[in-house]
Amino acid sequence: MLSINKETSGESQVVALGGRLDTTTAQELEGAIKEAIEGKTELIIDMKELEYISSAGLRVLLSAHKAMSRQGSMVVKNASEAVKEIFEVTGFSDILTIE
Repeated sequence: MLSINKETSGESQVVALGGRLDTTTAQELEGAIKEAIEGKTELIIDMKELEYISSAGLRVLLSAHKAMSRQGSMVVKNASEAVKEIFEVTGFSDILTIE
């Protein structure tokens, strides 16, 4: 189960995630991000409540990163140590801006 909460502030869009981002929930997030970033120059992915991310979830983040690099920037915040480790192992820590 994945929870997605969106908050807009001017040109900035925050997408807060909770639960598990996996094969069954990745498509839901992809749709939510596509809708949320329209006309925005900054995307913040808040992973404070995210427990797990699979390769399908990583693909969604990469897609969002590519879209935002054309219109602004994307930042990943508050990732747990387990999620940060997945970013390190997969090389995503070199691609994404992680705070």
